[in-house]
Amino acid sequence: MEWRKSSRSGNAGNCVELRQDLTAVRDSKHPAASLLLPRSAVQQLIIRAGR
Repeated sequence: MEWRKSSRSGNAGNCVELRQDLTAVRDSKHPAASLLLPRSAVQQLIIRAGR
C-alpha cells in the first residue's frame, strides 16, 4: 500500500503520512509502526485539519 506525506509537515523531517486507502496514519521517522483507523475517522481528521 502506498503512503503520502502531509503537505503541512513542511521540510523539517517531522512528517505525518496517510495510507492511500485512508485507513491508517504513521510517523515517517518510524514507518514500521502505523495507527489503523476507520476510514470515517481519517476523513474527519482531514476535514478538521483543513479548517
